[in-house]
Amino acid sequence: MLSKKNKEVFFNPFSKNNPVIVQVLGICSVLAVTAKLEPAIVMGISVTAVLAFANVIISLIRNTIPTNIRIIVQLVVVAALVIIVDQVLKAYNYEVSKALSVFIGLIITNCILMGRLEAFALSNGPWDSFLDGVGNGIGYALILIIVGFFRELLGSGTLLGFQVIPQALYDLGYQNNGLMILPPMALITVACIIWVHRSRNKDLQEN
Repeated sequence: MLSKKNKEVFFNPFSKNNPVIVQVLGICSVLAVTAKLEPAIVMGISVTAVLAFANVIISLIRNTIPTNIRIIVQLVVVAALVIIVDQVLKAYNYEVSKALSVFIGLIITNCILMGRLEAFALSNGPWDSFLDGVGNGIGYALILIIVGFFRELLGSGTLLGFQVIPQALYDLGYQNNGLMILPPMALITVACIIWVHRSRNKDLQEN
């Protein structure tokens, strides 16, 4: 069972301290990979896996890392994990790997990862760090999935590549909103999510 502290570490990134809509981190990949739902899901899973295992590794070796090279060590750990994720994607889902292009490699520079390694893994145990990594990864993935859902649905009329808007609607004159698959609409969609989230969480509103 999770203690109260562990529950806060794990669940807070889902909403109250979400890395994307509260801390405003990792925005670049949110804009770049959410035109379709499948790449958004895969990117979310990839970041969650890398963040969870990087947190654990850094937590395990935190007392042996010289302070002046800690960033280099963190980058080496993250880079190794990203290479593993990239190779697994190329082996088992090459089409999505191509769709994500360089953005899997750019997980290395994702501010969420470096932020959690610096702020949490370097000062907490492996189990707490694992929960923090998984929680922040899921919080990040949730936003990607929500944005990807609306962009693909409204922009292409599909979800995960399957047609979901009936042909009858197109026969009546319905048209897909081509703007939804452009990067600026990802930013607007994220802004709408932030607005809804803050309107429901008064403690996040600025006075």
